[in-house]
Amino acid sequence: MKRQLILCSLLLLGFCPVGMTQDSLKLSLREAEQLFIKGNYELIAQNYQTEQAKAEIITAKLFDNPELSYENLLYNHETKRFLETSKATGQYSAQISQLIKLAGKRNKNIQLANTGVKMAEYEYFDLMRSLRYQLRTDFYKAYYAQQSAAIYEQQIHSLTQLLAASEQQLKLGNIALKDLIRIKSLVYNLKNEYISLLNDIEDMESSLKVMTNIKPDVALQLTLLPEEEQNFSFEKQPYLQLLESAKANRSDLQLARTAVSYAENNLRLQKANAIPDVELSVSYDLKGNYPEKYTGLGVKIPLPLFSRNQGEIKKARIAIEAGNMNFRQKENVLENEVYNSYKSAIRTESLYQSLDHNFSTDFTKLIQEVTKNYRSRNISLIEFLDFYDSYKENTLQLNQLKYERMNAKEEINYVTGSSIFK
Repeated sequence: MKRQLILCSLLLLGFCPVGMTQDSLKLSLREAEQLFIKGNYELIAQNYQTEQAKAEIITAKLFDNPELSYENLLYNHETKRFLETSKATGQYSAQISQLIKLAGKRNKNIQLANTGVKMAEYEYFDLMRSLRYQLRTDFYKAYYAQQSAAIYEQQIHSLTQLLAASEQQLKLGNIALKDLIRIKSLVYNLKNEYISLLNDIEDMESSLKVMTNIKPDVALQLTLLPEEEQNFSFEKQPYLQLLESAKANRSDLQLARTAVSYAENNLRLQKANAIPDVELSVSYDLKGNYPEKYTGLGVKIPLPLFSRNQGEIKKARIAIEAGNMNFRQKENVLENEVYNSYKSAIRTESLYQSLDHNFSTDFTKLIQEVTKNYRSRNISLIEFLDFYDSYKENTLQLNQLKYERMNAKEEINYVTGSSIFK
């Protein structure tokens, strides 16, 4: 009953303890990823970009349409008739023409469009890599924040009970007023910190809901299996192996390399565009030529005296040079990102492994004994409050370290563009 009263009082303060909401959803990381793949609007929109690029291939494969022209006598002033077509007094002419592209322009356009599809696909994969990293890091951050919030709940509950008991002892004259005020101050500070933490959790959960397309009014209860925290080791993955994986799998690096191929294909196309195309035509003229009922075959080709597509060719060459520089820059950034992520992960893992993993459990038992000893007046209030503050700080720091360790795992996955750590 007291537990319920405490929770209700927390609600009146404007926040809800973790796990109390009825309309809640238990969500594991794997389930979150499945929702992300199916319902993330950014991914869906980027996939449409890929489909648009594929449509460019259809366009590139199409031949130019033939052109048909027709001319008829408008008015015959001799017969005073309009639009005559008779052999005796009429006149009309017709022509059909077809543009024939030379120098393999059509095939080069198809190659360019195919390269554009590859670029769109790499953009999609790179977006997925970035969003997946954000999803997983937000998930871990929100999960460990929820674990910290549970500690605040326990402390607020325990200290609220102690506060109620101390108020009774004050009435009996067994404790001083200053001791009661210090307990009240600690409770208020904890509640303020708890509210701030809940606000942060709301922001984290909001980001997860947007990425997984979950309704905003659903409370998330994030779950993480113990083996997910333990079944990986940074030291088993050599740095050079991670670097090779990054160079093979990083979609942004592949995109930069494909951009160079796109520029090279465009240069070939622009050089081909410098070669004039031929237009063939067949014409028929009733009376406007000699002899009557004239049938003619025509050829039209522009003479490349002034414009030989010099500007576009130069632009294509510059694009190749710029693309090569961009690729080298991407490669340089990649090497530094992999190295820094690997070193950071090793340091975090070293700190994590140096901890006594039974320390948290032992400290929990210790704080229970400290509370009993304080109620029995075996320790002073100052000692009691110092133990309580140390317990809270230890738990928060441990949860933060766990998050940093899991985040280091995800960062290595991100910088290598692969799922080295599940």
